[in-house]
Amino acid sequence: MAYSRRKFIENSITATTSLFLTSLDVFGSPQATNQEPTAGFSLKIMAPYWGFNGSITEFCKKAKRDGYDGIEILWSAGIAGELFEALTFYQLEVGFLCRGDEPVPDTQMYTFERVLKEATNSVHQKPLYINVHSGKDFFTFAENKKFIDSTIRISKSTGVPIYHETHRSRMLYSAPASRAYLQENPDLRITLDISHWCNVSESLLEDQPETVDLAISRTDHVHSRVGHAEGPQVGDPRAPEWKSAVEAHFAWWDKVVALKKQEGKILTMLTEFGPPSYMPTIPFTNQPVADQWAINVHMMQAWKKRYL
Repeated sequence: MAYSRRKFIENSITATTSLFLTSLDVFGSPQATNQEPTAGFSLKIMAPYWGFNGSITEFCKKAKRDGYDGIEILWSAGIAGELFEALTFYQLEVGFLCRGDEPVPDTQMYTFERVLKEATNSVHQKPLYINVHSGKDFFTFAENKKFIDSTIRISKSTGVPIYHETHRSRMLYSAPASRAYLQENPDLRITLDISHWCNVSESLLEDQPETVDLAISRTDHVHSRVGHAEGPQVGDPRAPEWKSAVEAHFAWWDKVVALKKQEGKILTMLTEFGPPSYMPTIPFTNQPVADQWAINVHMMQAWKKRYL
């Protein structure tokens, strides 16, 4: 009986693994296109410090070992010493996340501009970009627009690209809310984390293609987490039950990459599958159902195979 049970488990694992490999083969295959990239195109793939249980130096070492081009990390003046030393030693690029969290517009703007000026004025290493969490979903259009105006001004004066993330609770929390900001602010550039819009709309955005295409036309940075109708992150994108969600996201990313290849511009991407509670957990244990780092490395490798 024990032998039979063991064989059943082994056979089940083998069958499940073959399904995972099939999914990897599909989404990690080179993109079927005759498009030759215009001179100037490049793709930089960044590792997320979010969820890493270790020092910045250990993180940079692991990111370099596993094939990332750089890292994305929440900016703080207190991390500058160790961070820039590790970036130099491991020859990594960097992108910063900057934000203000206060629920009052003027107070948040004060914090927002302070951290942006710190992050853009570093004498050690200029970031490839800055990704911002800006405004609030309950601020007025005029209040949120001030954050856009501020980033455009700071970006032009420093030469550092600044992108507003499509993120729940922020000004670009949903597709319809974002459409007005994109239409009224032609210089607004974004980080497309479309997993949030899927969650907010309880859909894969099948009924909002025009807004999605508008967002894609303004995208310079991607957070390649896969969301679904009921959440911002699938348990494991390699699992066959999430195939339709993964297909939808790669269809959007295909358009982003194609546009950047046509324009001959740089595209940055962060593999942003997160830890609990973004990552689903086993009840009563808080143990994640999958390995966050392994999923992000898988996504990095899938992008390289598909787009490079």
